[in-house]
Amino acid sequence: MIVIDYKDARPIYEQIVERFSELILKGVLTADSQMPSVRNLAMELSINPNTIQKAYMELERRGYTYSVKGRGIFIKDPKALLDERKKNCLMRIAEETREALGYGVTKKEIKDMVESI
Repeated sequence: MIVIDYKDARPIYEQIVERFSELILKGVLTADSQMPSVRNLAMELSINPNTIQKAYMELERRGYTYSVKGRGIFIKDPKALLDERKKNCLMRIAEETREALGYGVTKKEIKDMVESI
């Protein structure tokens, strides 16, 4: 589920946050399902539990999870997060399209590129 790349320049906790974010947004981890405990995941990945705790705190700060005292950490419904990501992607596409048009790329070229994807 989670694989750590020790050659990656990013801190381990950021890799964990990124991987869990992807799993949540893609629906692999469903709403209200429980995250692995800090201790279990730390043992599974052979890393310090503080690193897992930091990643879990970041996931909660970004709105991917919520905690229930005494029960653990659970996945939030990703619909709102997914809608926000889609909106941001479309805004970036619009900005890049305006820039491309400014450089002389035609609407047909843009349309053909989008259709080829």
